[in-house]
Amino acid sequence: SGVETQRRYLSGHGCDDMVQWDFYCTGGNNAGKWTKIGVPSCWELQGFGTYQYGMKFYGKPHPEGIADEKGMYKYDFNLPAEWNGRQIMLVFEAAMTDAEVTINGRKAGAVHQGGFYRFAYDVSDRVFFGNKKNRLEVTVSKESANEQVNMAERRADYWNFGGIIRPVFVVAKPALNINRVAINATMDGLFMADCYLNRAIEGAKVKTTIVDDKGNIVAENETDARNSDIARIQLNVRKPKLWTAEMPDLYTAVFALLDKNGVVLHKERQRFGFRTIEVRQHDGVYVNGVKVMFKGVNRHSFRPESGRTLSKAKNIEDVNLIKSMNMNAVRLSHYPADPEFLDACDSLGLYVLDELSGWHWAHETIVGQKLVEEMVTRDVNHPSIVFWDNGNEGGFNYELEPEFAKWDIQKRTVIYPWANRNGMETKH
Repeated sequence: SGVETQRRYLSGHGCDDMVQWDFYCTGGNNAGKWTKIGVPSCWELQGFGTYQYGMKFYGKPHPEGIADEKGMYKYDFNLPAEWNGRQIMLVFEAAMTDAEVTINGRKAGAVHQGGFYRFAYDVSDRVFFGNKKNRLEVTVSKESANEQVNMAERRADYWNFGGIIRPVFVVAKPALNINRVAINATMDGLFMADCYLNRAIEGAKVKTTIVDDKGNIVAENETDARNSDIARIQLNVRKPKLWTAEMPDLYTAVFALLDKNGVVLHKERQRFGFRTIEVRQHDGVYVNGVKVMFKGVNRHSFRPESGRTLSKAKNIEDVNLIKSMNMNAVRLSHYPADPEFLDACDSLGLYVLDELSGWHWAHETIVGQKLVEEMVTRDVNHPSIVFWDNGNEGGFNYELEPEFAKWDIQKRTVIYPWANRNGMETKH
């Protein structure tokens, strides 16, 4: 309906259903000519550019011999006529490594730096509706213009790839809408949420409905937004089923933005779980009051056939593989994974360490602040995530530590793989 968030993919959903875009590669294989490429993909796996492993250039921000080709993409698409007047967001799940985006000849926004993060542009005033086509043009630079991004993400013990590696889609919402929600649901049944509106609305309220896995309403209330752009929601669910890796019980929260007359302007839905994570000093980690021993594995987003570009099925396959080995935890090494992987961890049951990219070197603060925001606001509501990792093995920017709490309503502990900090000794 008109009050629901709608999504239209411009690419495929993953490596199994890529959509052909126009493409031009500036160097390496099949360079110097306009042709076609499947999106999303790593362009090396589609026959373009240069395969290169990061360790050869370890510690060098701009070395000689580095594969620094660019990929230029074009794609034409239509948007439904009924979307006219809505807020239109153009969303990239990830592009490696710098992405410059134009829509209908106009810049969508600033160049995005960082290869594993969701970024979005409000293009409401730049797009056409109905029969008039829109042209999307994207230039992706395999090497970043920012040397610290290269040091954090590309001078590492893994393959370097280029391309629009995860899906691209358009999101349409009513002009007055819920921008995002952040949930904290604890083992005692207390449900708290910050519901952020895209603008303040006089007399607005947010109606929150909690639904169990059978579709039964277990709690609901209305919260006054107090003429602000945020509504702070609190309600209680009596004796909820708790989320753990062994029993991954999930609920759905439905948020309805109401105007001063009670008319529904917009609806958003979010899956979540009731659970409490505690770090007890000199003791251990407790989930819902029970001490847990984590037995897990580091996991790259990778397939030899498709590189970093995966699919929902392949992400589920990895979660099932980890669980089949009697493990209960996974570390996302060394960057945030696909949302579908986290969805599978939520529904199938794995404890997750979600990691900011950084491999022996860290992102500088000004870029890192943006990447922490993008990672945490995308992933905050996944009950499977128990810790944030601020980089890897010395790739730590301690100035970024407060940024995690800024965006995380749950205030999860920030840990440092291969270091002793915040009460957690993590050296292997």
